[in-house]
Amino acid sequence: MMVQDQRALPKSLNQKPKTRTAALAATKSLDFSAWVSDNLVRIVAVVLLLVTVAAVFFLRNAGDTAALLCFQKQAQELERIAYPRVEWNAIAPIADKTSKFANFRSEKWIVVSVLGYPSDALRRLVKIKGWQVVAVGGSKTPSDWNLKGAIFLSLEEQANLGFRVVDYLPYDSYVRKSVGYLFAIQHGAKKIFDADDRGEVIDDDLGKHFDVELVGEGARQEVLLQYSHDNPNRTVVNPYVHFGQRSVWPRGLPLENVGEIGHEEFYTQVFGGKQFIQQGISNGLPDVDSVFYFTRKSSLEAFDVRFDEHAPKVALPQGVMVPVNSFNTMYHSPAFWALMLPVSVSTMASDVLRGYWGQRLLWEVGGYVAVYPPTVHRYDRIEAYPFSEEKDLHVNVGRLIDYLVLWRSDKHRLFEKILDLSFEMAEEGFWTEQDVKLTAAWLQDLLAVGYQQPRLMSLELGRPRPNIGHGDRKEFVPQKLASMHLGVEETGTVNYEIANLIRWRKTFGNVVLIMHCNGPVERTALEWRLLYGRIFRSVVILSEKKDVDLVVEEGHLDYAYRYLPKIFDQFSSAEGFLFVQDNTILNYWNLLQADKTKLWITNKVSESWSSVITNGDSSDWLSQQASMVQKIVSTMPAHFQVSYKETSDNDKNLLLCSSEVFYVPQRLVSDFVELVSLVGNLEIHQKVAIPMFFVSLDSPQNFDPVLDSMIYKQNPPANSSTLYSAKVPAVHPWSVSSEQDFIKLIRIMAEGDPLLMELV
Repeated sequence: MMVQDQRALPKSLNQKPKTRTAALAATKSLDFSAWVSDNLVRIVAVVLLLVTVAAVFFLRNAGDTAALLCFQKQAQELERIAYPRVEWNAIAPIADKTSKFANFRSEKWIVVSVLGYPSDALRRLVKIKGWQVVAVGGSKTPSDWNLKGAIFLSLEEQANLGFRVVDYLPYDSYVRKSVGYLFAIQHGAKKIFDADDRGEVIDDDLGKHFDVELVGEGARQEVLLQYSHDNPNRTVVNPYVHFGQRSVWPRGLPLENVGEIGHEEFYTQVFGGKQFIQQGISNGLPDVDSVFYFTRKSSLEAFDVRFDEHAPKVALPQGVMVPVNSFNTMYHSPAFWALMLPVSVSTMASDVLRGYWGQRLLWEVGGYVAVYPPTVHRYDRIEAYPFSEEKDLHVNVGRLIDYLVLWRSDKHRLFEKILDLSFEMAEEGFWTEQDVKLTAAWLQDLLAVGYQQPRLMSLELGRPRPNIGHGDRKEFVPQKLASMHLGVEETGTVNYEIANLIRWRKTFGNVVLIMHCNGPVERTALEWRLLYGRIFRSVVILSEKKDVDLVVEEGHLDYAYRYLPKIFDQFSSAEGFLFVQDNTILNYWNLLQADKTKLWITNKVSESWSSVITNGDSSDWLSQQASMVQKIVSTMPAHFQVSYKETSDNDKNLLLCSSEVFYVPQRLVSDFVELVSLVGNLEIHQKVAIPMFFVSLDSPQNFDPVLDSMIYKQNPPANSSTLYSAKVPAVHPWSVSSEQDFIKLIRIMAEGDPLLMELV
């Protein structure tokens, strides 16, 4: 009965118990959420406590050091670059089975990258007799691209060729030319001209300019001029000087070498036949970096630089390198492996890094690079030159060259050495693991298309080299052709400003400037080199902290003199060395009258140079310095002692000089180095050591007075611009700690050197 009554109840009444149950469940859920919200801080604290206890337990059981080493090892495993494993003897051949040119063969190829429709220069390239052009497309290349006489490889066709390197190449970059190189080698290439689509071959004849044939009937059996290896410290040269353009430098030349504009004292010679990489010079717009491009021209003016077409080609010995590009270079088959373009660096750095990498490895097979007179004419399109795309050059290229010259490998086959170097360059940060993988793929592709790796030859580096006798020295004096100086073209009637710049450069072109920077070198190092590198042979920067990327050497200011002998040795052929701190400005135009064979220092500037009588108290810093000076003087050779005591004959008399600026001529360098060695480990301050050295080297009456009239203040005025004068040789103090400070300095110095305004 009860059951029947229950079933007879309306639905709404039947559902009441269920509704109540759901409500209770919801209430419980809300209560739990509210509890979590209210106690969130406590929950987090408990979790952290549990994690801490677990960590302590782990460290206690495993040992603190072992656990930390475990974590460190895991981190290193994640960062470690994997060395590619290549089965060199198990590489399957790759045949062209997809393109309509599968059966085509040619020994001479021109490889270009194309992004737009065919240019006029490219139309001329395809008409060069005996050479086959292969144009490599990218994602921006028009789909209907076509040029009679050229083989065009679209992205789709490149993918179908089966090359491993395709997996690593960006879609919209000229580095896809690597596919074109492999295609040419696969189809019988013995010579490859690496070109771009805006360079016109002069007279439309590559054989007229390059050594296309190195062996056989068509080979020119001749001896080439070669840069001398006499200076072991020189590792890179500017070839433009040899071809008549001293003020122009190629993209990829370290900025610290820009100031080396003197012609060769002498050359040596080398037999031709192994110049497997031949770098041509470009008239019109040569291969220059953005620093040159932006500072040597007005925005609406096209470059038209000309080089000496009659200058002889010149070879590079082992140990000396030159920038090599990807738009005017001839490669012979023994160097085809050196065509690989890296992909992990900026586009403007890719071919330059390839060139240095390839040159170093070329020495392993007995080959060398030679530079040739103008071979193409490139037209300046007056387009923005991307400085950001050169960041890998200006930061790393100098360090890379030094690294490559010292690099050695104990591998017994060339391709193993190539992979070794690519791997080690990635470890050193010159490129990334992506290029290590690309190298492995590239080498396997070369073998797959039938390339035979050259045999290794005995390396000359590291072995004693014979002395260069007078009979082996060959002279060649380059022409001095019309050039570009900071946006002003040098013509037959050189204007006043350019004449001054040339005169300053002629005076100080073989003087090395050594600058100590107390300020932030990451903000000022390049600026100082840009300012003074135009005038001096080289600008060496010292700082409290070494910066390899900016080529800044470590040198503590309190003992900066200890670092000078190393620099003297590095530039052994320099006329002299001018030291300056970054708080002192050089008006180089007022230093022309100075005698570069004499010492320069501020001995007549009372605020800078002084003589004090010490009290003999051993706890007094001045007395301690005076005691060490007397100790050193007592060990000096007679001629140094006599000279010193003529100026300071009292044991308690101490000479002090702030030493912000001084000059040491080449004739006294060895004596200066000897005096530094006498100091040894004694903690003699720079302000004490420099005046002691100078009066020991020569009598103050023989010092050149050029710095006597400099402006020197202990404390700068509130408005520093009132301190500056363009009519004195130097100004102290002056602060430059940012780009804005540098611009301000340039504008105020332009009173003495108007061309400086082109830098800002």
